Amino acid sequence: MSELMELYQEVILDHGRRPRNFGPLEGATHHARGYNPLCGDNFTMHIALDGDTISDVRFEGEGCAISTASASLLTERLKGAHVDVVEPLFTAVHELVTGGEPSEDVELDKLEIFVGVGNFPMRVKCATLPWHTLRAALKGDEEATTE
Repeated sequence: MSELMELYQEVILDHGRRPRNFGPLEGATHHARGYNPLCGDNFTMHIALDGDTISDVRFEGEGCAISTASASLLTERLKGAHVDVVEPLFTAVHELVTGGEPSEDVELDKLEIFVGVGNFPMRVKCATLPWHTLRAALKGDEEATTE
């Protein structure tokens, strides 16, 4: 395994064991529950919007290291962001984890650690469930299920 892939694995395990922004969010304006019945990953995303800015975002639930790390890194990346960045960022992450080439116009930062997920197609849903759930919450849907 390359040193870079080992580093990526360490970051995923760290966020999986000690997720950032985990827990309820007092004053959340949007919520959605995401569930993957194939593996049991189950998350609730809580978002507080201030106009069109994601002033805070947190999550609760349980899942594998990849889904938990994805939720943790998602919250770090989107806290303080304008809602307009969600769709391009989701698309770039989805391209990354499915083996495609993400747009160079989107800055992935730490989210690049999910590049190896494409080698394990069954794990793509794990990495994208928090994103689907966040998008559902922003649209006013309270449920997001990946199958």
